[in-house]
Amino acid sequence: MTTLPKEVIVDEIELLRRLVPLAGARVVELGCGNAALARRLLEQQLVTSVMAFEVDEVQHSRNLTDPHLGGLHFMVGGAEDIPLPDASCDVVIMLKSLHHVPISRLDAAFGEIRRVLVPGGYLYVSEPVYAGDFNEIVRLFHDEGSVRAAAYDALRRAAAAGLLTHVEETVFNTPLAFRDFDDFVDRIVHPTHSTLTLEGATLVEVRRRFDRFLTPEGARFVREMRVNLLRK
Repeated sequence: MTTLPKEVIVDEIELLRRLVPLAGARVVELGCGNAALARRLLEQQLVTSVMAFEVDEVQHSRNLTDPHLGGLHFMVGGAEDIPLPDASCDVVIMLKSLHHVPISRLDAAFGEIRRVLVPGGYLYVSEPVYAGDFNEIVRLFHDEGSVRAAAYDALRRAAAAGLLTHVEETVFNTPLAFRDFDDFVDRIVHPTHSTLTLEGATLVEVRRRFDRFLTPEGARFVREMRVNLLRK
């Protein structure tokens, strides 16, 4: 049997628009990072409002200093305890953030997401798949295999228990590029929320593996992603 190649998606907002009815939506983004997605959704007038949550207080402070955008609101907090009223949003988005929820609070997080969604509301969860060349480099100093598996298990438990209905799963490839090794370190090893270190023999091996992909134009990888769409 021939296996078809996975779809390549450069800009995930295209997939989000394809899967989720966004027009007029009140969106909650859990783990918004620098709020790039939230800002684009509002700038392109795809949604009505975004309440963007971030547990990293350094990043949250930076978000507050960025230019104000109508409809965008920031709060400190995580998925396991969402300080919003019941049935107060139409869409919840989690981009590469579900596996950052403490394992012991994952089930509580799905309960909270169900609570804040309106009936018929959507949960869009995008997570990196634990596989591929890029993962083989990163896992040397930051192995997320167990937390990603726990996050996926919790998602399936939420669906099996009837908290949310699983609509579909989409697996795709997305390109990932770095100018050089320093760019990789700045973005992957030293983001604001990170306490990771890279030194000694581990640094040598990480750099050796990274350099295999380095060209005069930079280092390019293909990262496999999985999106699960659920509905209340």
